[in-house]
Amino acid sequence: MSTTTVAALNGLLLAIGVLLAGSMLLFAIVSIREGEPRAFRRAILAAFLLPLPYVLAGILGLTTDSIAPASVLLAISIVLFLMLLLPFGNHFPEGDDTPSTRFDERDVMFSRRNLKPGSERFEEYYRDKPNIKELDDNFRKRPGLMEPGALYHDPISAASANASFDTVAAFHSILDRDKGGSRQVRLDRDEISRFIKQWSLQLGAVSSGIAELKDYHLYSHIGRGDRYGEPVTLAHDFAIVITVEMDKSSVDSAPYGPELMETAQQYLNSGAIAVQIAEFIRYLGCSARAHIDGSYRVICPLVARDAGLGEIGRMGLLMTPELGPRVRLAVVTTDMPLVADGRKRDLSMIDFCEKCLKCADVCPSNSIPTGGREMIDGALRWKINAESCFTYWCTIGTDCGLCMRSCPYSHPDNTMHNIVRAGLKRSALSRRLALVLDDFFYGRIPARAPIPSWMAIEVSDTRES
Repeated sequence: MSTTTVAALNGLLLAIGVLLAGSMLLFAIVSIREGEPRAFRRAILAAFLLPLPYVLAGILGLTTDSIAPASVLLAISIVLFLMLLLPFGNHFPEGDDTPSTRFDERDVMFSRRNLKPGSERFEEYYRDKPNIKELDDNFRKRPGLMEPGALYHDPISAASANASFDTVAAFHSILDRDKGGSRQVRLDRDEISRFIKQWSLQLGAVSSGIAELKDYHLYSHIGRGDRYGEPVTLAHDFAIVITVEMDKSSVDSAPYGPELMETAQQYLNSGAIAVQIAEFIRYLGCSARAHIDGSYRVICPLVARDAGLGEIGRMGLLMTPELGPRVRLAVVTTDMPLVADGRKRDLSMIDFCEKCLKCADVCPSNSIPTGGREMIDGALRWKINAESCFTYWCTIGTDCGLCMRSCPYSHPDNTMHNIVRAGLKRSALSRRLALVLDDFFYGRIPARAPIPSWMAIEVSDTRES
């Protein structure tokens, strides 16, 4: 083989080494901007170590006038590259994950928390379900979510979260009102569907979809508010779903106050968008209802899944392709004729959750299952232990958020992470490698972000004793 060919092959190897070094240095820059010091340090280390075999093989080939080192390493690299990008090793879990029954909202932990001991409603509920009273008595012994005396209670973040939740509650009185328009406006369903989805993005949503409303989307009975215990009936055909992003740095402070503040704030933001869209639809002469925190008639993650916005993962939350579980949801149901997007089944996300287990490993209350999905109420799914999870919330005073913080899909929606996400969709090998690399760069238990300095407010009790 000619000297020119040998030089070209070994030069290619050196170029790959330089490319790898540059990629890792770029990743280091992205990591430091994202506030990830561990990932930054390890990316710098990888920038030196990863290109080393290519540089050494290239130099060896040039000095010995041999293509053997270059050809072997290039062959290995090409095979590995193809395995990472091609649909290789995809044996996706199968099974019906659509519920066959409706869930009663009275069984939701927030509804059970509102039951007053000694009241007729309290006695009636636990008379019908005596097996869970002891579990619920356990969380009632704890200080409570956002309450003084809890382990991580901070009066400033608690007041902020309560202010957001109370503002959401101010919308409740207008959720069920009648149509605003005197007559129904004739609209092309394709055009109005496109308009509503695009407008929701303009209003602050990060994704939006439309689902055909199914019976299993609805709760069987109302579990909160003045209409507690009433059967849920909804004469609507479609559901518009929006997601809003939770700030990454706030989520990374979990389980402390900033994460709780962000949770409440995004319930407010998503709720405001949903209420505005519902009002818009009423003015066009159609019926609409916004489903927001504290006043749901539908199970938002199920509707969002069927609107093509993601899959429901191991932690029981909607996993979006762009932000993982780091979103909050709201839904608008309506009788306005729309075009449903339909479910975009992504079994690569389910397969990733099957292998990852990171959320289960970091869960301080061991509430997230570590096994595979099981048939529960006629649907194949993971089921968290809601009682132990909520009891932990009532112990620490925040909504924890460690599962969200640890999820590899929760990384920011940028080019660097989206390249990884693209690989996750295509190849089982990419999914396994991504788990190893995520642990390497970010840690099996990711480090908690510091509480912002502007939140460091000294609080003293000025009340007279």
